[in-house]
Amino acid sequence: MRLPCPFCGDRDASEFVYRGDAAPVRPATSEGFYDYVYLRENPAGPMREHWYHAQGCRNWLVVTRDTRTHEVFGAVLARGAAQ
Repeated sequence: MRLPCPFCGDRDASEFVYRGDAAPVRPATSEGFYDYVYLRENPAGPMREHWYHAQGCRNWLVVTRDTRTHEVFGAVLARGAAQ
């Protein structure tokens, strides 16, 4: 699988570290923290994911990818991605 890095261009997925779903937002208080850590959806289809370009520019990206086919629709820098 190849991922599009905004700085480095299309790169092999082995250069990246996968963090997971980009949708969950850490709760401000301890209430709801259990759900945030342990109870996650596992959708089939397009979703936004966090990836770290460890072997390249060392930026966090939000990649939109279909979990069924691994088709990648695009990537943006995580700091500029609207949740």
